[in-house]
Amino acid sequence: MNILVTGANGQLGNEIRLLAPSTSDHFLFTDVCEQEGVETTPLDITNLAEVQAMVAEHHIDLIINCAAYTNVDKAESDAELCERLNHHAVENLATAMKAVDGWLVHVSTDYVFGGDPYNTPCREDQTGTPTGVYGASKLRGEQAIARVGCHHLIFRTAWLYSRFGKNFVKTMLHLTATKRELKVVFDQCGTPTFAGDLAKALIDIIDQRKLEGNEGIYHYSNEGVTSWYDFTQMIACLAGNVSCRILPCYSSEYPSPVKRPAYSVLDKTKFKETFQLAVPYWIDSLQLCIRDLCTQ
Repeated sequence: MNILVTGANGQLGNEIRLLAPSTSDHFLFTDVCEQEGVETTPLDITNLAEVQAMVAEHHIDLIINCAAYTNVDKAESDAELCERLNHHAVENLATAMKAVDGWLVHVSTDYVFGGDPYNTPCREDQTGTPTGVYGASKLRGEQAIARVGCHHLIFRTAWLYSRFGKNFVKTMLHLTATKRELKVVFDQCGTPTFAGDLAKALIDIIDQRKLEGNEGIYHYSNEGVTSWYDFTQMIACLAGNVSCRILPCYSSEYPSPVKRPAYSVLDKTKFKETFQLAVPYWIDSLQLCIRDLCTQ
């Protein structure tokens, strides 16, 4: 199978790079810009003609879409670009794969929820109630895939981090190592997700050819639930950054242009029953990631 990966220089794309050589499939890693040290084919997914030409030239059977506009705060003032990347570009990918009877594996977000109060894990069939531009654009991207009608799997994930790029774990490793005191919100709960675990899940599903008959939306995050405050405490503990005093605070103490979901834990029952794959506990995966980061 010929597989094209978009957003290949991001967190998830780079984790997929590490796993690709272990499969029998051929991967083409693309991004809008190059990255030093890895082979990347330039591709602007906002250009339908360019996407279709790439799919035809390389006889692509499946696209894994890791590309997205992910700056939640900035999206409020950069709505046009956010919409172009998270909605219209996704429609382009779906259109290109529909034309060749191929598959689109798309990564979405827990931020499609948040507008309604709830305290039980979100299911796939739960109505999306995004609270900001970012979440709304990601939800419209999902809807565009359904509207186009290509073969697809959509995976909503949450609180993604990895050994690559900028993310919460790497930021907190630095801050807890350099600051005496730090305030972190404790009234937003979800589940941290190691991008390496999500990448492995996607690769296993594709490699084991579990696509046919399983089209639709799935939730994938690591197991468990925590707050940003407790997440930070665990990061500091595992890294040995014990001199920083970490204090809990309310979200209202950090004014933001967008209201974030107060509770966005994802129900993974459908994923586990359909694909029969184990989902690691968030602390176990965090420990492995921090070990790698601290030995780099």
